[in-house]
Amino acid sequence: MTRWKLTIEYHGAPYCGWQMQNGQPTVQEEIEKAITKFCQKEIRIHAAGRTDTGVHAAGQVAHFDLDYGTRTLTGFDLAKALNAYLRPQPIAILKAEIAADDFHARFNATNKLYRYRILNRVAPIAIDQGFAWHVWKPLDVSLMNKVAQNLLGTHDYTTFRDSECQAKSPVRSISRIELVRRNDEVFMEVEGRSFLHHQVRNMIGTLSLVGEGKWDEDDFIKAFHARDRTKGGKTAPADGLTLVRIDY
Repeated sequence: MTRWKLTIEYHGAPYCGWQMQNGQPTVQEEIEKAITKFCQKEIRIHAAGRTDTGVHAAGQVAHFDLDYGTRTLTGFDLAKALNAYLRPQPIAILKAEIAADDFHARFNATNKLYRYRILNRVAPIAIDQGFAWHVWKPLDVSLMNKVAQNLLGTHDYTTFRDSECQAKSPVRSISRIELVRRNDEVFMEVEGRSFLHHQVRNMIGTLSLVGEGKWDEDDFIKAFHARDRTKGGKTAPADGLTLVRIDY
């Protein structure tokens, strides 16, 4: 029995998130179907994080166990075979490698990097539809970045927690958060070991109120410390969110 680690890229729009759901298309289901076609075995895979409906990934990580008998199987050959069976789904196995027997994609993860992208211009999105949130009002990104630093550290993030979040605790830790502008594009990068349901999208949705001049820093801090989802801003669309990297 060999434990395999997969690094995965996918376009999230066609799927109802990563996790398997009855009657709904998911990334997990498509990859498990590809594995079954490859080895004629039904195998469950375990991911580092359960991305939501419409959220993309450039570096999702998952693991699974496979008994391939005495035959030789390289990571290159496994990735090549799975990609062949995944076509034409917008899912790609970037890398397959043998992992330690006790490796766990979720529990061994020490850090996750998410990136949120905003297209900040009057003209609507054309080429990049499905990969950014269109905000036509000018955003003060420098102020957004300054205010966002209040989120660093270990806190109760209930204000940015979805009402259906199943996490046992609203306490999480953010080690880095940064917002930058590049021409008409605004990027927010946030890093931490784990995140609550919709946390990143709710944070950027609330920070947009600061960027538009509707809130000042005190308004943001007051909402954050209220520990009340109704005090925060809107949930930004899934289109702009990408799980970029998992660290171990």
